[in-house]
Amino acid sequence: MGQSTSTFRRSKASFTSPVLPNEGEHNSGADEPYDCTSNLPDECLSLIFQSLTCADRKRCSLVCRRWLTIEGQCRHRLSLKAQSDLISVIPSLFSRFDSVTKLVLRSDRRSLGICDNAFVMISARCRNLTRLKLRGCREISDKGMVAFSGNCRSLKKVSFGSCGFGVKGVNALLNNCLGLEELSVKRLRGINNVAGAGVELIGPGAAVGSLKMICLKELHNGQCFAPLLSGAKGLRTLKIFRCSGDWDRVFQAVGNQVNAIVEIHLERIQMSDLGLTALSKCSGVEVLHLVKTPDCTNAGLALVAERCKLLRKLHIDGWKTNRIGDEGLIVVAKSCWNLQELVLIGVNPTKLSLEAIVSNCLNLERLALCGSDTVGDTELCCIAEKCLALRKLCIKNCPITDDGIKALGTGCPNLLKVKVKKCRGVTTEGADLLRTRRALLVVNLDTPETPIAEVNEGGAQADAVEFPPPRLQIPTLGIASGSTSRSTSFKSRLGFMSRGNLVVCALKRLGSRSRSRND
Repeated sequence: MGQSTSTFRRSKASFTSPVLPNEGEHNSGADEPYDCTSNLPDECLSLIFQSLTCADRKRCSLVCRRWLTIEGQCRHRLSLKAQSDLISVIPSLFSRFDSVTKLVLRSDRRSLGICDNAFVMISARCRNLTRLKLRGCREISDKGMVAFSGNCRSLKKVSFGSCGFGVKGVNALLNNCLGLEELSVKRLRGINNVAGAGVELIGPGAAVGSLKMICLKELHNGQCFAPLLSGAKGLRTLKIFRCSGDWDRVFQAVGNQVNAIVEIHLERIQMSDLGLTALSKCSGVEVLHLVKTPDCTNAGLALVAERCKLLRKLHIDGWKTNRIGDEGLIVVAKSCWNLQELVLIGVNPTKLSLEAIVSNCLNLERLALCGSDTVGDTELCCIAEKCLALRKLCIKNCPITDDGIKALGTGCPNLLKVKVKKCRGVTTEGADLLRTRRALLVVNLDTPETPIAEVNEGGAQADAVEFPPPRLQIPTLGIASGSTSRSTSFKSRLGFMSRGNLVVCALKRLGSRSRSRND
């Protein structure tokens, strides 16, 4: 019995214990372990490693020297914490990972980030980089970026966020990397103080002919990118988020010189119908996002719809300013017949415009109506009756009831998914009835339950809001000041609830003490 057990253990080890190279030739004895992957070519082992997760690849690299070498040679993407002490391991690190084409360097505010010398050392060992992403690298200056872009001239996609360099560094990148296709810039510190006339601007650069996507986020002087935006003749995607300054003039230059734009995302920027009119000259636009641009009105949207007849996706967040409504949406319905996706947030369309859209836009597959005071059961019944191609429907914070939900049970024959959120008139019974009528339809209901309020003698409501259990409220007093992830209002609510419970507990204790003294 003991002999059979030892034989089993030896056979199991022979299948799972690879040997290190240079340990001598394999002995045919049963006691010697055998590497079952020794006959696999390096290319096959590399393909196996590439199909594993990052954690599994790290474990595989610890098996033997051969696996360590192959895993390093086949790793094309590398993400590092860009701290100041990284400079000491750069030579050994990039000697192992000598095939890296995608590099991510991240630093945080609590530690000193990578410096120019270390940044240039990396570029000297990664001359085949095609993608670069920098986050929080505040110690990298224009000098470091100039040297880096001179060594890595094959870059195609670059993304910067909260870095220390500025106009000179970006211009060096545009002049050295001729094949650059995508540029994303967010909170560049080096351009925050650029102001006035005669300052150095960004672009156009030698890479202006290859750029296809430009994304600008949270820049105080984003207008310094105007030469680059207007000079990128082949630009197809333009995204500008939360950048201060007047953008109408920039868009006028873009509309006059750039005609290949297909996708436009604009969020919280200062622009008016003049900017929309200029962008409407890009007749090939298929995707348009207008998010919280309060100076844009129906007139600007109508011009875009009349000139950009290939529009497929339209997202509008009107910020409840009521400057975009039925008038502009009716022009969209008459002109943009290829519309497939429509998202309206903070816009108040009525049955008049919705009926025109669902009747003319026969390819409409995705529809979202959020925060609208005019979308009720009548509008929902109109959608259910005439929107035959609709596949996904999302309704949030609209005055609809179960009657409107029931209409979906017989309409929209291609509907696959319905999501209803914060619509107080919709109950679980209405959602269950819809599931019963259409078994294949996915119905997601997230409606806040409104408990019955008790009215005191003075007319004030008591217990009108649902609160968590008291046992979960008391400990929050100790962590409220130390927690930074919760909002101030949330902390205040928790503090209010906790103080109320503490008062009740204190009164009970005082009562019990007084009774004990009397006894």
